[in-house]
Amino acid sequence: MLDIADNTPVVSIVAPTCNRANLLKKMVDSVLTQSYQLWELIVVDDISTDNTEAMMNEYSKKDARIKYYRIPVDKEPGITKYLNYGLEVAKGKYISRLDDDDYWMDNDVLKIQVEFLDSHADYIVVGGAAIIVNENGDHLFKYTKCEKDEDIRNNALMANPFVHTTAMFRKDVVMSIGGYANLPYAEDWDLWLKLGKIGKMYNFQRHFTCYLSAGQNTSFIKQRPQSREILRIIKKYRKDYPKYAKGFLLNSTQYFYSFLPKSFKLRFHSFMIYLKRNYF
Repeated sequence: MLDIADNTPVVSIVAPTCNRANLLKKMVDSVLTQSYQLWELIVVDDISTDNTEAMMNEYSKKDARIKYYRIPVDKEPGITKYLNYGLEVAKGKYISRLDDDDYWMDNDVLKIQVEFLDSHADYIVVGGAAIIVNENGDHLFKYTKCEKDEDIRNNALMANPFVHTTAMFRKDVVMSIGGYANLPYAEDWDLWLKLGKIGKMYNFQRHFTCYLSAGQNTSFIKQRPQSREILRIIKKYRKDYPKYAKGFLLNSTQYFYSFLPKSFKLRFHSFMIYLKRNYF
């Protein structure tokens, strides 16, 4: 393991952002409180117009492990380009993920995952459980993902097998398959299914991340096109994982749900998240 005085991190945390300085600070602070110190935080900004740049420059001055990049906006949908940019500049052998509206509530997230991957060479990606919170930080509910590799595979076409902002994976393997696919939505789900064809997967049954659900998520705002993309992904991997028919039916139901009035969906958004993430 590298000495903390060494400039090369073991973990690179990739975090895309755009105009969420008020939320971003909490995310950055959750990284700074980690017990494991051999990290770098790569914040990739979609040219925010709020005070994100000034705030991140201040963080970078205080801690050289915090790296801030602004890259131009283009018409390409989704965050794939920002994630792949983060992968390209990352120096760590492991990649960890955080979104600007989420934060780690467990100070040992990095320590636990690094120790696991260091001692289990056949595992390629690990994750953990999450707590859904509202804009006030109140805990709405907790949920876990399937723990063992066999169970993850058996349910991989039913629902996303990992909470993206709890995941850590091996950079060299992900780069060898071209990084995140150029998809407008569900790029993480596609990545897990590709990685599952190469190595083993694991989810800690420990709550790592607080996930904000307040109508700002892409999963709510772009629900219909995202549901269509998920159906395409499930079909793409139908020969690699079991329960294709059940997975297609479940996610088709979510697609039809996306046609309901926005006011109705906003009212029941947290409940629908609870239903799917606790039972599928």
